[in-house]
Amino acid sequence: MALTPLTANAQEMADVPIDAGMRADVVKALGDALEKNYVFPDKGTETGQTLERLLDSGKYDRFETANAFAEALRSDLREAGDDRHLQLRYDPEFVPQGDHTDGPPSAEEVAETYRQMALHGFGVARTAMLPGNIGYIDLRFFGPPEAVAGAYESAIQLVSGSQALIIDLRSNGGGDPAAVAQFASHLFAKGDVRHLNSIYDRTEDRTREFWTDQSVETRYTGLVYVLTSSRTFSGGEELAYDIQTQKRGTLFGETTGGGANPGGPVALAHGFTAFIPTGRAINPVTGTNWEHVGVKPEVSVPAEEALSTAFSAAIEALRTQAEGERSQLLGRIGEQLANGELLLPQWKDPRRRD
Repeated sequence: MALTPLTANAQEMADVPIDAGMRADVVKALGDALEKNYVFPDKGTETGQTLERLLDSGKYDRFETANAFAEALRSDLREAGDDRHLQLRYDPEFVPQGDHTDGPPSAEEVAETYRQMALHGFGVARTAMLPGNIGYIDLRFFGPPEAVAGAYESAIQLVSGSQALIIDLRSNGGGDPAAVAQFASHLFAKGDVRHLNSIYDRTEDRTREFWTDQSVETRYTGLVYVLTSSRTFSGGEELAYDIQTQKRGTLFGETTGGGANPGGPVALAHGFTAFIPTGRAINPVTGTNWEHVGVKPEVSVPAEEALSTAFSAAIEALRTQAEGERSQLLGRIGEQLANGELLLPQWKDPRRRD
């Protein structure tokens, strides 16, 4: 089960012409899939019926290519379902998980998954030691834990000597909830066992619990600061929420996107594929999740200012604990930041053109 929806851009797929019969087949298949799989049965049925009415009204008649129809239907699907995890695209090469094999993934499939993760840095976009001995990790997504666990171990090792750690989730779109727990495990001392999250899945009618992994070697137990933006979504939101509810760190930035219903891709008809949420997160501390409301940081600032604000807070926290030359050094770093003389990693929302 994934916390991240389909991410491929429909415009990257070869476009093909479609007719009224094909459009009707896709809407019918989508409605059936929602009724069968969506985590909230009544809402799934209602959403499918809404799309059927839109089809019957002639709204989609003017869309004569697969990509144009996918874009229109996707927009209506997400509006009718009121769930940002709902997604749809045209992808004739999609192979439903499990359709190609009755057993575990082959060695070739495992190798390909690892290769894909490696091409994207295993989700770890950057690690750094910032002035004042403050560690920084920029996490962009959560891949399968068997592929990314080693990268998490390496990243934590690189910053293990820092006195404060900043985890940047401002561009994190989510991923595997098991990998969220894998990374979070590094933030608790050995022997500190935590129940981080649970996910109820409708299709399996069972609840899966996610706990800290006691086999994780390198642990970071210093101060933790987490950066968020309105783009932080799904599994990125879960890590922020886990850290917040476990009182392990302080969040800086914007309220996150509000997507807590994980699921998976489903083949529809004529090469169309939908991502349908089949589960819902249940936090063991709050008993609820961040769906629709997002994760609200303790320190609310524009995402572009989150790093400098968190860094300033970390410097001040360390300075109050330090003495002598160390205290003076941290004071000078704080002054350099305030005067704009200190360069920190820059972040810009890619949706903004200014």
